[in-house]
Amino acid sequence: MRHGLISIVFFLIVLALASGCSEQREEPKRNSEEYERVRLVMTANGTDIGIETLTMKRFAKLVADASGGNVHIELYPNDELTGGNTNEAVRSLTEGAVDLGAYVTGTMSLLDPRLEVATIPWSFSSYQEARQVIDDTGGDYYAKILSEYGLVYLGSTHNAMRQLTSNRNPMRTPEDLHGMKIRVLGGEVYRLFFAALGAEPVPLGWSELNIAIRQGVIEGQENGFFLMRSGHLNEIQKYMTVWNYLYENYLFVANRKVFEQLEPKTQALLRDKMREACEWSRDYLEAEEKKIRVQFAAEGLEIIDLTPAELGVFKEKVSPLREKLKAKYGAEACKAFRIDMAKKAGDGK
Repeated sequence: MRHGLISIVFFLIVLALASGCSEQREEPKRNSEEYERVRLVMTANGTDIGIETLTMKRFAKLVADASGGNVHIELYPNDELTGGNTNEAVRSLTEGAVDLGAYVTGTMSLLDPRLEVATIPWSFSSYQEARQVIDDTGGDYYAKILSEYGLVYLGSTHNAMRQLTSNRNPMRTPEDLHGMKIRVLGGEVYRLFFAALGAEPVPLGWSELNIAIRQGVIEGQENGFFLMRSGHLNEIQKYMTVWNYLYENYLFVANRKVFEQLEPKTQALLRDKMREACEWSRDYLEAEEKKIRVQFAAEGLEIIDLTPAELGVFKEKVSPLREKLKAKYGAEACKAFRIDMAKKAGDGK
């Protein structure tokens, strides 16, 4: 009798386990139209109102909407994840500690100087020319170089056609810049350019710039209208020279190992929505800069537009540097950005 009871209990246990397994196998599978559930972390150097942060927010929303919330992107501007250390943030991207990032080419050139090729002075005459070249052939070049460092190129948007401001004096000639302490980004092109004009370039973090100007440590700086407004620099600078001397852009990237672990459908989604977000932010910045210029002038900033002859003097002054940089980055890089190796600075390309 006891043997029979044990058999019955054993039968019931097996039946329960089988039932459980059956239930597990019968769980509804994810619809083939649905996206995988994944959380990605994205970092950037800029402030909450910087154009790269606005672009990231747009990107994250587009991705969330299109995926029904399954693909979620957490945003961390101001290099929050690395305590404000931009160099460490870029390293984290290459190592996969962070999934996605947005940084200017001057910063990304810490990985490879060739990423700065588009910042050769006076390579682009307008935003429209820059976006056309980058979308046509330049982006492929970025992708090739970034791939060598374990990164996937997703897109590019404007940082700025960069202008020059100062508290010391109006700037119409190279002599007006002589000895001026000018804050620059960390890339070599910025340092070499202003050194060639007789100024004293000072690499300095964005977060330190406002205080440095107020304390007189820095006399001038170079940036676009949008960035100047976000940092309230127009309130502490007297003169601006509009010369579009250099185009700088943000590169949006993903860690390759992280990216390749995503489903192909998710990869395609990220690429598509990043392109859409970048197009939106390019249009937005171009429209905003026109408004900001009017605002700056109304608030008392003296804005100087160089004549073609005045601009030609500056171009001639840095012509040897341009040729040196073109030779350094090489024919492949220059071809990708339509920088003619045979042309001189006075030709505008």
